[in-house]
Amino acid sequence: MSALHRTPGGTAWCEHGNPGAHPIVLVHGLGLTLGTWDDHIAALSADYRVIRYDLAGHGASAVPARKPDLRLYAEQIVELLDHLAIARAAVVGFSLGGMINRRLVMDAPERVVALGIFNSPHERGDAAQALVEQRAADTASGGPGATLDATLERWFTSAFRQTETAWIERVKGWVLANDHQVYADCRWVLANGVVELIRPEPAITAPALVMTCEHDSGSTPAMSEAIGSEIPGSTVHIVPGLQHMGLVEQPDAFTGPTLTFLNALAVSAWHGDKS
Repeated sequence: MSALHRTPGGTAWCEHGNPGAHPIVLVHGLGLTLGTWDDHIAALSADYRVIRYDLAGHGASAVPARKPDLRLYAEQIVELLDHLAIARAAVVGFSLGGMINRRLVMDAPERVVALGIFNSPHERGDAAQALVEQRAADTASGGPGATLDATLERWFTSAFRQTETAWIERVKGWVLANDHQVYADCRWVLANGVVELIRPEPAITAPALVMTCEHDSGSTPAMSEAIGSEIPGSTVHIVPGLQHMGLVEQPDAFTGPTLTFLNALAVSAWHGDKS
């Protein structure tokens, strides 16, 4: 991995590729680290400047100064962009990261060239909402490890869990290393933050690629279709056969569509020229 740096606000980040190329920021999910993207970097950095970082309170980043919410994490991206003197970037977010980048484009649309929204939750029915709230409550009382085995079963296919034990142990280590309070708070953000993202007014107008996996029970294909329906001109792509962490199991299934999407953006989009 490239050298790890920190912003004045305590965000740990690294970058790959040509510093003069168009920038992409990668945002990982709840309980994880920037290592989530390890197997995506070679493909993405061939033609782009790729920046990845740890969410506040995760990995090597500092614990946030206030209770986490989507706006805090959107502000973290703005601080990172300002630190790197990047005016505008494509922002690709996984799971919670796909909620954070939607909050970012709602709050600071001038900083976002395009969105990648991967395996990210959206409006839930009453039963599904009650389930994620119960998981958040279990985490608050028992810490990051309280529901970890069940979480891994939802995240990875059985075949991957059996054959790729090094990856599974790595992910376990990331989750268990989390600050307990931040992790519990972020569980509640994941559970309840979708409310502020549903049918946004004004509508999100940035080009968007919305992806999830066929068997992702928490960020379902129907949710991705709903997100796409609320972002005019967006592209929705469903990856067959995988669960929540499909981007780890089959990274090419995500980098391929991402590069097709980014390469199709007009040069003017990266410079904010909407004429």
